[in-house]
Amino acid sequence: MFSSVFIALTLAASAFANVYVTQPVESTIFAAGQPATLSWQDNGSSPSLHDFGLSKISIYAGNAKEQTFMQAISTSTDVEKTTSIVFTPDPTIGPNADEYFIRFESLNLKDTTQPQYPALAFSAKFSLSGMTGQFSKAVQAEIDGQSTAPIAAPTAGPSGSVSSLATPTLSAGSASIPSTTPPAKIMAANAGSKPELAGLACVFGVASLLIGSFI
Repeated sequence: MFSSVFIALTLAASAFANVYVTQPVESTIFAAGQPATLSWQDNGSSPSLHDFGLSKISIYAGNAKEQTFMQAISTSTDVEKTTSIVFTPDPTIGPNADEYFIRFESLNLKDTTQPQYPALAFSAKFSLSGMTGQFSKAVQAEIDGQSTAPIAAPTAGPSGSVSSLATPTLSAGSASIPSTTPPAKIMAANAGSKPELAGLACVFGVASLLIGSFI
């Protein structure tokens, strides 16, 4: 059973964190119950890994407008001092699918125009195998919503250039996320022809909060 905290966002595309995930990329398949490595790098542009700082790291599923928490990876990791984490995917969080992605929530970096909100960043979608769970109807509906709110794959490289992304609304949820969870930022997927530089992008915004639950 998942409890869900839904966050409806109106986002302003103001800035991108120039941080790039090197693993997972779109072609990655992690096996449930087996060690999996998450890694990232700084592309040398501002804001840097130093700026992003301490972060909560989790697995999510959904679409460009609505996303749901699936599994915690770390409650506090300094993305400047640590550039990789080994974690074990929980087989019960969902089925075999290529609909999972990583979310980073900075505990330090704030929106320059809305400083009460933290920066978030996301990896590309990747696959999990050996899974024993199922997506709830709500999560599956979010995934199905990619038909109208597809998860974009902007081109991004060491220069820090990132293509524009659609203005989304976003949901995030889990029993482990308190109702005071601040608004999230838009997800960025892989850097098309350069999967080794899969991008984390953060876009800042303001939110209204709704709390619900689903099984």
